[in-house]
Amino acid sequence: MAARLMGYVSASNTPTIVLDNVSVDYLVVGGGGGGGWLAANNGGSGGGGAGGLITGTAVTVPKGVSLTVTVGAKGNGATVTGSDGGQGSDSLFYIATAYGGGGGASSGSGTGNGGGSGGGGQGATTPATVGGQGLIGQGQNGGSSVGQNGGSGGGGNAAAGSNASGNTGGAGGNGTASSISGSSVTYAAGGGGGGYGTSGGAGGSSGVGGAGGSNSSQAGGNATASRGSGGGGAGSPTSGGSNANGGNGSDGIVIIRTADTVATATTTGSPTVTTAGGYTVYSFTASGTIQF
Repeated sequence: MAARLMGYVSASNTPTIVLDNVSVDYLVVGGGGGGGWLAANNGGSGGGGAGGLITGTAVTVPKGVSLTVTVGAKGNGATVTGSDGGQGSDSLFYIATAYGGGGGASSGSGTGNGGGSGGGGQGATTPATVGGQGLIGQGQNGGSSVGQNGGSGGGGNAAAGSNASGNTGGAGGNGTASSISGSSVTYAAGGGGGGYGTSGGAGGSSGVGGAGGSNSSQAGGNATASRGSGGGGAGSPTSGGSNANGGNGSDGIVIIRTADTVATATTTGSPTVTTAGGYTVYSFTASGTIQF
């Protein structure tokens, strides 16, 4: 650990050690949840919830210390009966932990799963369910399919997943745009719920989250890569359909930036390093370390 002696405490004659520090901004997004699986002709399944999203501004971190960066993995779409969409994994940097998104509810399962943002509920038959809960400060709840045939949308960071409306799947909740990388990018959107005999719900934030499956294209859509967003729930025709898989969520991301006057950090995990607007930006799409 790098340190420098700044003087002595006269009362005990022991040295006072002061660490050099660096001021950083960060964005931490957990992995998005997967969409729910669907049994043939059994109503729409729930969309996956977005990973939690946390930001920090002018946060002081120590120099000369290797800091762990963990990028949460996506939750995969459900592919078997009785299994909901996969839960996203948590992302971490320094004092920030962004929780993984909840998986969408599948045919015959329970409520959409909780997480950074909650997964959507399953529509129609046995039983129609409510969405999972999002974590306050990180994301929103999944939508409800109670009394409806369509699946509901997974929650996003900025908005809850939409409830199903009749046979139509609910849209995924919108995510949040950030310019920490030097350009505006939207993260942490929810997946759309699957439709029943009609269209599925749109993925949150204009397709950052995966779209819900429909009567003609049953499988749920995958979320946009490295955005910590939820996969779409599977859809179904009212007759003549087949079992269908949910869409995959997307991996999370960790972005850290410092003033470009700070010496370039030592890293592992192969982050993308750019300079923009007076900042040096480290974008991690895989786990690693950073040392200033």
